[in-house]
Amino acid sequence: MADRLNSVIRALFILTLCTLMVSVRAQALLSDPTRPPAGISSPDADAGGVTGPVLQSVMIPKKGKPSAVIGGQQVKLGELYGDSRLIKLSEREAVLEGPGGIERLMLTPGIEKTNIIRKSSAARRAQGGGKP
Repeated sequence: MADRLNSVIRALFILTLCTLMVSVRAQALLSDPTRPPAGISSPDADAGGVTGPVLQSVMIPKKGKPSAVIGGQQVKLGELYGDSRLIKLSEREAVLEGPGGIERLMLTPGIEKTNIIRKSSAARRAQGGGKP
Protein backbone atom coordinates (compact mmCIF):
# COMPACT_ATOMS: atom_id res chain seq x y z
CA MET A 1 0.00 0.00 0.00
CA ALA A 2 2.88 2.37 0.80
CA ASP A 3 4.47 1.63 -2.59
CA ARG A 4 1.21 2.43 -4.35
CA LEU A 5 0.84 5.68 -2.35
CA ASN A 6 4.42 6.69 -3.20
CA SER A 7 3.86 6.03 -6.90
CA VAL A 8 0.64 8.10 -6.85
CA ILE A 9 2.41 10.97 -5.08
CA ARG A 10 5.31 10.73 -7.53
CA ALA A 11 2.90 10.78 -10.49
CA LEU A 12 1.05 13.82 -9.09
CA PHE A 13 4.36 15.59 -8.52
CA ILE A 14 5.49 14.95 -12.10
CA LEU A 15 2.08 16.03 -13.45
CA THR A 16 2.26 19.26 -11.42
CA LEU A 17 5.77 20.01 -12.72
CA CYS A 18 4.68 19.41 -16.32
CA THR A 19 1.67 21.69 -15.87
CA LEU A 20 3.84 24.46 -14.42
CA MET A 21 6.35 24.20 -17.25
CA VAL A 22 3.60 24.38 -19.87
CA SER A 23 1.98 27.42 -18.22
CA VAL A 24 5.32 29.25 -17.94
CA ARG A 25 6.06 28.50 -21.59
CA ALA A 26 2.58 29.65 -22.68
CA GLN A 27 2.89 32.85 -20.65
CA ALA A 28 6.16 33.69 -22.39
CA LEU A 29 4.40 33.44 -25.77
CA LEU A 30 1.45 35.67 -24.81
CA SER A 31 1.67 39.44 -25.04
CA ASP A 32 0.15 41.89 -22.59
CA PRO A 33 -3.65 41.43 -22.80
CA THR A 34 -4.25 45.10 -21.90
CA ARG A 35 -2.08 46.41 -24.74
CA PRO A 36 -4.08 47.77 -27.70
CA PRO A 37 -3.72 45.88 -30.98
CA ALA A 38 -0.83 46.89 -33.22
CA GLY A 39 -1.62 49.85 -35.44
CA ILE A 40 -4.27 51.43 -33.21
CA SER A 41 -1.90 53.49 -31.09
CA SER A 42 1.61 54.12 -32.30
CA PRO A 43 3.98 57.07 -31.99
CA ASP A 44 3.43 57.90 -35.68
CA ALA A 45 -0.36 58.04 -35.20
CA ASP A 46 -0.05 60.29 -32.16
CA ALA A 47 2.27 62.69 -33.99
CA GLY A 48 -0.47 63.61 -36.49
CA GLY A 49 -2.94 64.54 -33.75
CA VAL A 50 -3.16 67.89 -31.99
CA THR A 51 -0.69 70.57 -32.97
CA GLY A 52 -0.03 73.72 -31.02
CA PRO A 53 -0.95 74.50 -27.42
CA VAL A 54 -3.57 72.41 -25.63
CA LEU A 55 -5.68 73.73 -22.75
CA GLN A 56 -5.66 71.03 -20.07
CA SER A 57 -7.08 72.74 -17.00
CA VAL A 58 -8.51 76.05 -15.79
CA MET A 59 -8.28 77.23 -12.18
CA ILE A 60 -10.28 80.28 -11.11
CA PRO A 61 -9.76 80.84 -7.37
CA LYS A 62 -11.94 83.11 -5.23
CA LYS A 63 -8.82 85.11 -4.32
CA GLY A 64 -5.76 85.51 -6.50
CA LYS A 65 -5.08 85.34 -10.21
CA PRO A 66 -6.80 82.75 -12.37
CA SER A 67 -4.48 80.34 -14.12
CA ALA A 68 -4.54 77.66 -16.78
CA VAL A 69 -2.48 74.60 -17.55
CA ILE A 70 -1.51 74.86 -21.20
CA GLY A 71 0.63 72.11 -22.67
CA GLY A 72 1.62 70.95 -19.18
CA GLN A 73 2.77 74.43 -18.09
CA GLN A 74 0.88 76.53 -15.53
CA VAL A 75 0.25 80.05 -16.87
CA LYS A 76 -1.38 82.81 -14.84
CA LEU A 77 -3.56 85.47 -16.44
CA GLY A 78 -1.29 88.08 -18.03
CA GLU A 79 1.77 85.79 -18.17
CA LEU A 80 3.50 84.52 -21.29
CA TYR A 81 3.18 81.06 -22.77
CA GLY A 82 5.98 80.89 -25.33
CA ASP A 83 5.65 84.21 -27.20
CA SER A 84 1.90 84.50 -26.54
CA ARG A 85 0.28 86.21 -23.57
CA LEU A 86 -2.74 84.76 -21.73
CA ILE A 87 -5.19 87.67 -22.01
CA LYS A 88 -8.54 86.09 -21.10
CA LEU A 89 -9.61 83.07 -19.10
CA SER A 90 -13.03 81.58 -18.45
CA GLU A 91 -14.20 78.23 -17.12
CA ARG A 92 -14.18 76.75 -20.64
CA GLU A 93 -11.56 78.67 -22.64
CA ALA A 94 -8.26 80.50 -22.60
CA VAL A 95 -7.36 83.25 -25.05
CA LEU A 96 -3.73 83.74 -26.08
CA GLU A 97 -2.49 86.81 -27.96
CA GLY A 98 0.79 86.59 -29.78
CA PRO A 99 2.63 87.48 -32.98
CA GLY A 100 0.29 85.25 -34.99
CA GLY A 101 -2.81 86.97 -33.62
CA ILE A 102 -5.41 85.74 -31.15
CA GLU A 103 -5.77 82.03 -30.46
CA ARG A 104 -8.69 80.55 -28.51
CA LEU A 105 -8.06 77.30 -26.66
CA MET A 106 -11.15 75.37 -25.60
CA LEU A 107 -11.04 73.05 -22.58
CA THR A 108 -13.37 70.61 -24.35
CA PRO A 109 -13.00 71.24 -28.08
CA GLY A 110 -15.87 69.95 -30.18
CA ILE A 111 -18.35 70.10 -27.30
CA GLU A 112 -20.83 72.97 -27.17
CA LYS A 113 -22.62 73.85 -23.95
CA THR A 114 -26.34 74.53 -24.23
CA ASN A 115 -28.49 75.77 -21.40
CA ILE A 116 -31.82 74.00 -20.98
CA ILE A 117 -34.56 76.18 -19.56
CA ARG A 118 -37.08 74.14 -17.61
CA LYS A 119 -40.62 75.35 -17.46
CA SER A 120 -42.18 75.77 -14.06
CA SER A 121 -44.92 73.37 -13.02
CA ALA A 122 -47.47 76.21 -13.38
CA ALA A 123 -46.41 76.80 -17.00
CA ARG A 124 -46.67 73.07 -17.77
CA ARG A 125 -50.18 72.93 -16.29
CA ALA A 126 -51.18 75.97 -18.35
CA GLN A 127 -50.10 74.13 -21.52
CA GLY A 128 -52.13 71.08 -20.53
CA GLY A 129 -49.20 68.92 -19.48
CA GLY A 130 -50.14 68.81 -15.81
CA LYS A 131 -52.04 66.18 -13.88
CA PRO A 132 -55.84 66.51 -13.89
